[in-house]
Amino acid sequence: MLQLTSALTVKPSPIPLLRAEEVPHPERAVARRELIKVRRGVYAPAESWWALAPWTKYLAEVHAALLLYPALVPSHESAAALVGGPVFGNPGVVHVLAPAPGASRLVSGIRTHTTSDDRALIIADGITLTAPAETAVDMARSRHPAVGLASADAILRLDDTSSREHLQVLNSTRATKRGREIARWALERATPEAETAFESVSRAVIEWLGFPPPVLQQTFVAATGETDRSDCLWEAASLAGEADGDLKFDGRYGDAAALLRQQRARDARLRQHVRMVVHWGWHDVTTFSPLASLLRGAGLQRTAPENVAALTSMRQVLAARSPHPTA
Repeated sequence: MLQLTSALTVKPSPIPLLRAEEVPHPERAVARRELIKVRRGVYAPAESWWALAPWTKYLAEVHAALLLYPALVPSHESAAALVGGPVFGNPGVVHVLAPAPGASRLVSGIRTHTTSDDRALIIADGITLTAPAETAVDMARSRHPAVGLASADAILRLDDTSSREHLQVLNSTRATKRGREIARWALERATPEAETAFESVSRAVIEWLGFPPPVLQQTFVAATGETDRSDCLWEAASLAGEADGDLKFDGRYGDAAALLRQQRARDARLRQHVRMVVHWGWHDVTTFSPLASLLRGAGLQRTAPENVAALTSMRQVLAARSPHPTA
C-alpha cells in the first residue's frame, strides 16, 4: 500500500483515555461509576463520557483501539471520524484495513476489511489511515447512498487533493466489483459546495422526492450591504431553502431567542431576492414526508417520480442517527 504524508490533522480524542495499568484497580473505579470501560484495557472518566454526543463517543472509541493497537489502519467511518468527516450516530464498530487475503472479520469490536488493491494511505499526526478519497469510495460502496453522498461531499471539502473525477476513477478501477454500481450514484453527485452532512442528506432526499436539484450556496447582497448565502435555491420557483431546523436552536450555538431574531432578519433580507424562504430540520428530511409537504406548499413542482425504495431505506438507516452538526 502507498503511504503519503498529509496536511490533514487528526481529531484528538475528546476525553482522556487511560490504560488499565495507569489506573489502580480500574474495575473498582468502574463499579463506583468513576470510570467507564471504553474497550477492554482502556478507560475514561465516566462523567465526561456520558456528556459526549454519540459521534464523539465513536471518535473516542477509535482512539481507544489505536491506543491498544497502534498499527491498525483505520478505514470507513473510523478514518472519516479521525479527519473530521461525518459520522451518523455511533457506528459501534471500529473499521480497519489490512492487505491480506480472506473475508472481512469482526473481532472484539474491530472489523478488519481485507483488500488486494494497492490502496493509498496517509500518515497524519503519526497515525496511518486510508487516504480521504479511498475513505469516500469505501463509504459510497458499502453504506446507504445518502451516507455515501454525505461522506463524498465532506471529503471534497476537507481534502483539496481529491476531486469528483478522482473518486469516480478510484471506484471504477478497484479490482472487486462489489458495491461499484451502488457507489456511482453518490460519486457522480459529490460536491464540496454542500457545507454539512445535513445538507448532503437533504440533497439526496430532495432528488428522491422528485423535486429538481437546487443551486447550492447562492450568495445574495441586500440593499443595506449585508451578504447572505442560501443553502438551496430554486431560481425558477423563486424559492430559497435552509437546512438547519433541528440544530440551530437547541442551545449549542448560543441563545436560541437571539438566533431566531437573526434568522428572521436574514430571511427578510433574502426575501428581497426570492419569493419565499423555507426551513427544515433533521426529522423533516429523514422521515421525508414533512419535507415533501413543505416544498409542495412553497410552490415547488415535482419533475420526477418519487424513489420510494431509496426514501424508505434512508428513513430506516438515518431517522434516529443525526450527524455531527458541523461534519
